Amino acid sequence: MFGLSHLFYPWGFILQGLAIVHFVRRRPENYWFYIIFFGGFLGAGVYIIAEVLPDLGLLRGVFQGFGRRSRIQIVETQILDNPSAANYEELGELYKDQKQFEKAREAFTNAIAARSDSVYTFYYRAQASLGLGDFDAAIHDLERVVTSDRKFDSYRAAGLLADAYAQTGQLERAEHLYFDVAQFSTTTETLYNYANFLKLAGRPEEAREWALKLLAKKRTLPRYMQRYERPWFRKGKALLKELAATKVPTEAQPRTQS
Repeated sequence: MFGLSHLFYPWGFILQGLAIVHFVRRRPENYWFYIIFFGGFLGAGVYIIAEVLPDLGLLRGVFQGFGRRSRIQIVETQILDNPSAANYEELGELYKDQKQFEKAREAFTNAIAARSDSVYTFYYRAQASLGLGDFDAAIHDLERVVTSDRKFDSYRAAGLLADAYAQTGQLERAEHLYFDVAQFSTTTETLYNYANFLKLAGRPEEAREWALKLLAKKRTLPRYMQRYERPWFRKGKALLKELAATKVPTEAQPRTQS
């Protein structure tokens, strides 16, 4: 058996290195680290088959990014001749998908200046503002969206507005919205944001309950969705650790002697 070891050198170390890099970047379950580290060539191979190869499906966004950049150049050229609301909306969506939120918001603002009757444009501009961390601007647009349709985008607009309220200290307004959102929306985003709101509201036990609901949802999702939603599950785990670290001990503190 040891005589075959030369067949795996140095490929075993290379495979382990690739597996560890992927593990650090994607952060799957912690037990995979021990499988990679102690399992050598075989452990790294198992990890790559189980975790890396399925993740290749997520690379579609990388290749789509090249197409979006090309399309951005085309639309920007079209706008020179035809600065219509539709062209600005498309440009804003392209920039938003590229996470260039400042440019996206500017494009949506230009679209609204040309035509202000599309609730979708206000919604997309709000998402760009959230990407920039500008909660006040996002609230202004989301209030318009939710006022027109409380169920807009399957309650996601209301959920984003509630989270923006919570982030700006408007906890009563946030709670009022979450009364509906938490009942009808069970997305990972909503579950995490509601748990985080409960933490901000000083209700740690309820926050822990909803964070656990978020992590329990992972078991009900197909594998490809578990990978797609992994950032929210990671946030949920971090929130649980934060809640555990800040929990006030119930036992009495020792008395100091006089």
